[in-house]
Amino acid sequence: MTSFRTRCVQCLALAIGLSAATSLWAEPVTLKRAVDLALGHSATTAMAAADEHRADAAYREARDSYVPLFVLGSGLGKSWGFPLSLEGAAPSVINLTTQSTLFNPSLQQFMRAARTETTAASLQTKDRREQVVQDTVLSYLELTRWQQQIEQLRQEEADSLRLEQAVEARIKEGVDSEAERTKAKLVTARAKLRIAEAQGSADVLRLKLANLTGLPASTIETVADSIPSLPNVESEDDAAARAAASNPSVKSAEEHALAQELRARGEHRALWPSIDFAGQYALLAKYNNYDQFFKTFQRHNGTVGVVMRLPFLNFSQKARAEGADAEAVKARQEARAAKEQVSAETLRLQRSVQQLAAAREVADLEYQVAQGGLTAAETKVQSNTGSFHELEDARTQARERRNALMDVDLQLGRARISLLRATGELEKWAQGGN
Repeated sequence: MTSFRTRCVQCLALAIGLSAATSLWAEPVTLKRAVDLALGHSATTAMAAADEHRADAAYREARDSYVPLFVLGSGLGKSWGFPLSLEGAAPSVINLTTQSTLFNPSLQQFMRAARTETTAASLQTKDRREQVVQDTVLSYLELTRWQQQIEQLRQEEADSLRLEQAVEARIKEGVDSEAERTKAKLVTARAKLRIAEAQGSADVLRLKLANLTGLPASTIETVADSIPSLPNVESEDDAAARAAASNPSVKSAEEHALAQELRARGEHRALWPSIDFAGQYALLAKYNNYDQFFKTFQRHNGTVGVVMRLPFLNFSQKARAEGADAEAVKARQEARAAKEQVSAETLRLQRSVQQLAAAREVADLEYQVAQGGLTAAETKVQSNTGSFHELEDARTQARERRNALMDVDLQLGRARISLLRATGELEKWAQGGN
């Protein structure tokens, strides 16, 4: 009996010591800080920012076609006979050329398309940010749930150890049989198993948060009070319409469809006339025989003017424009499908939240009933009118009802968070924490 109690005390002391060590090294991380760290550390947001920068560069590339381009070079070479051209230009000591667009209907549409793609990329970046926020928030909420459950499971383990001691004493007094010792040990073993399972799930979630935030996994400790209250979902609220109007992925798809239409319009206008400005200066050398084949020769030469183009009978460009029309139709239909999908998914989430809210109320009432039964069983045992088996059955039932309540709470939180993301309000909600 003494050795058994000694082992129990040692186990409890070890658990307390491990808990104290963990608390010593753990770093409390609020939800807001976890979200900020995830947004700054995530590869997804970095790639989205790169896509946005690339789209902006494509717009500036099209816009800068109206800015004169200067190229300074040289075409040095020896001539025998008539001075032939080198890569389309006369041999020269110094050659300076300039060119820019003056009027190009096709380029104007391509520039507008590039600017629209920049807006689409910006919206896509926002959607990817909200995906990172959603992953972080869900992991944070579930880790908080497991942390709270581990504390309760440790209390249950302590209760089961006390039950073992009580059963051991009753066996020595001849009240219980030897089989009751095995049953009491089984209760303790089950409690330890549940702690191990909960600790394993918490460690996995802590590692996921570490990958998202860049913090060491062993130091992450959530703060339950930093989680803002989730907004209520009213049945009359038209969340589907709000999501279709504000969802970043839908708006990005619509902007991309508009860009495809502008690009198709630009392909058609490639058959229209265009005007470019062009100029050239060349410093010629005497050893290229210019003075032998031309009546007059001067070393400094320049030309400035405009180049007009009028395409006709360009069947290849016409086919290219028709292909761009098809791409525009496809993009518009994809935007429409995305909008319909988001509306349907948002409505499903809204109804799911309402159903889970009702299920949570039922689970809460069942847990209260089970708690009442546990209190009654404890009172009977204390007054020697009840058995330990009745007490353990009441504890088991209360534990199951509590776990069911926590599961429904977690499912309800997930559904509400998914609904916030669908309506584009998730990041604002997450940043409202402490």
